[in-house]
Amino acid sequence: MGELVVPLVALGTAAFLFVFGVGVLVVRRHLLGRGIGAFDCSMRDEGRRRGARAWMLGVARYEHGRLDWFRVFALTLRADRTLNRGGLSILDCRDPLGSELHAVLPGWVIVRCAYGGSVLEFAMSEPAYSGLATWLESAPPGQNIAIT
Repeated sequence: MGELVVPLVALGTAAFLFVFGVGVLVVRRHLLGRGIGAFDCSMRDEGRRRGARAWMLGVARYEHGRLDWFRVFALTLRADRTLNRGGLSILDCRDPLGSELHAVLPGWVIVRCAYGGSVLEFAMSEPAYSGLATWLESAPPGQNIAIT
């Protein structure tokens, strides 16, 4: 019986840590999505890492003059990307093609945006896209926002 104690304690500890980690992710996701202006949004950055073009599941949230994007599977409450409204412009919107059909959620659209010198792609629902376009178009005068 004594030789089973150590493996059972190790197994119990691993199970506790797993359940605790999942709980932290669920609470974090709730905290990120509870505010007005938060929406589910996957992202991939064409310019950040060449060759690594995987979609990252996330949550975007409108803030004053910026769009904050958070990865879903992270522990921090800090935004992974902060995009200033004045530097963000929508290039085009399209339906997913080829392998993108399996990489993004059904019914979502792919939105290509220019930000600084890079091109970002977001996958989001059509209502979220309408909200993003409206948010960019409603910027205060003098910010030179372009929606094409």
